[in-house]
Amino acid sequence: MSRAFASTADLAEKAVSFEEIGPGLYAFTAEGDPNSGVIVGDDAVMVVDAQATPALAERVIEKIRTVTDKPIRWLVLTHYHAVRVLGASAYGAEHILASEATRALIAERGEADMASEIGRFPRLFRGKERIPGLTWPTLACASSMTVWLGAREVRIVHIGRAHTAGDTIVWLPKERVLFAGDTVEFGATPYCGDAHLQDWPQVLAKLRALEPEALVPGRGRAATSPALSLQAIEGTEAFVRRLFGLVKSRVERGATLKKTYEKVTAAMRPEFGEWVIFDHCMPFNVARAYDEALGIDRPRVWTAARDLELWHALEGAATIAGVEGAR
Repeated sequence: MSRAFASTADLAEKAVSFEEIGPGLYAFTAEGDPNSGVIVGDDAVMVVDAQATPALAERVIEKIRTVTDKPIRWLVLTHYHAVRVLGASAYGAEHILASEATRALIAERGEADMASEIGRFPRLFRGKERIPGLTWPTLACASSMTVWLGAREVRIVHIGRAHTAGDTIVWLPKERVLFAGDTVEFGATPYCGDAHLQDWPQVLAKLRALEPEALVPGRGRAATSPALSLQAIEGTEAFVRRLFGLVKSRVERGATLKKTYEKVTAAMRPEFGEWVIFDHCMPFNVARAYDEALGIDRPRVWTAARDLELWHALEGAATIAGVEGAR
């Protein structure tokens, strides 16, 4: 029997954790849902990734207010995906930071991505009527910039093409704490539908070289030690390399996308199948890896219609009819 489309069947609420991973540094996590990071400076707060809606952002704000009453003046978008950025309005931040590449991607495909992700993640987009529209950065960096929160140094770095072409990390060099966005996951399946899979391991090598003492991934629990941080980076790299290697091998043998999806998903399930959103991600992951193996460098835009067409082709039509009416 076909699986329900993407995460449409995932309606159970997740338990939220708000963990201090360094002095004044916090990880907001929720059992594999998108994470946010919090940096408390001398006179202001910076949030890393906004959540999908203002309602979800308010849960982050509630946790922040248990540890500080300082104003939230800074918001960093690690990339353009709707589940990361559309809650931004709730914070009232004076400055919204992203890479120039992320801003360009918002302009090019932000509207399509919003419609796509609302269809894939109905639970995360409850309260979507409060989203005022696309989130636009007020500051965009080409490569890197430093923000001083009083005496606290925060580096914003466009680290390279990995999960998307605009991936940005937040690095605190004194504390050696890394907010990695979706360049790193920890016990959660990397989403690769907009990825540059051959570049991604090079980005992970840069992150490994930082030798973080703690790390907040895009999804999954916070890595609270150097060993766990390395484990998260290496786990992500293992997934990405295996995905692309398996797909490339099938493409070289002339396999169809459907056969490639079936074989690659079956091959990866024993090692990665228990990771959060594995079944959600794999059709999109294999489709992007298939394109990249064919030499298509720039990821094709996902639309709500393309999502359903792909799922229909790879998983079957049994559960699709009800999804279209529910959008």
